[in-house]
Amino acid sequence: MLNRFISGTSHFARRKASQSAALAVFVRDTVSGFVTTAHHTLMFLGIAAIVAWGILFIKPELADRIQALSPYAAESDASPAPIQTAETVSAQPQSADQPAANPAQPASVAKAGDRKLTESERQQQWVTNWLSKRYRVATDATDMLVAAAYATAKEIKLDPLLILSVMAIESRFNPFAESPVGAQGLMQVMSKVHRDKFEDLGGVKAALNPVANIKVGSMILKDYVTRGGSVEAGLKMYVGAAAMESDSGYGSKVLAEYRRLKDVAMGKQVPIYSTTAVAKPRAPESKTGNAAESAAVGGTTGKPAANDTAEQEPLKSEQIAAL
Repeated sequence: MLNRFISGTSHFARRKASQSAALAVFVRDTVSGFVTTAHHTLMFLGIAAIVAWGILFIKPELADRIQALSPYAAESDASPAPIQTAETVSAQPQSADQPAANPAQPASVAKAGDRKLTESERQQQWVTNWLSKRYRVATDATDMLVAAAYATAKEIKLDPLLILSVMAIESRFNPFAESPVGAQGLMQVMSKVHRDKFEDLGGVKAALNPVANIKVGSMILKDYVTRGGSVEAGLKMYVGAAAMESDSGYGSKVLAEYRRLKDVAMGKQVPIYSTTAVAKPRAPESKTGNAAESAAVGGTTGKPAANDTAEQEPLKSEQIAAL
């Protein structure tokens, strides 16, 4: 009887020990499997993140497309109203009996004005981001240059996108660019020739000041467009080819960049890695008549130009917005 009791107790103890060992093995295998699965998951996520980062580095425009898929971006992706150029705004007649602006405007009118201001700022931000990526210029610096171009354009009644297009072709937004013949700054202004225009801006040394260079270059461009009667004629004078039969495709390059900026300002997706164009150094000109005046500004960055030489009919300054 005693032997049977001892045998049963030993058997029960062995069974309990076996169950405990089996439970320990089960827990150990479960934890090990979970850790292994988590390790593999994190590894694949890391690889996927590296691949995604590499793709976005090669094609940064994909980030904008992915952001556009967000439901929170629906409002910001609304189609903006077309940009009104300074020429079209100034050409709008104003009736004599039109009432003056009432300081106490209804709330709906004030909201409409705020909405238009927001759309304009949004378009300007699109242009800034695109130019920053295309020409690899810091966003803050590009924003300052774009803001200066818009402010100058409003002041002298010229399309800001045309000013930015000339800056892109002339200097690729390098404010310290200087050509072999002395053209300086963003818009490659011949400061020695246009010394009088820099007097109110700090003298000739202000030619390398981005804001002063944009203002003087834009005034010269506006004058040439007005005198030439068309944008292409003005660009031909601007590059110093007024006395020549051809401007070596300079006008086509500027207008091609203008069309791209126009699409960007309208919210369209425009590739940033398309062929860039920089003005060729102009040939020496005679110093008589309009040729000497047109030599005051030129595309003399010394970089090769793109093969964008399609001929186009001259465009009037009032028709630049229709491009």
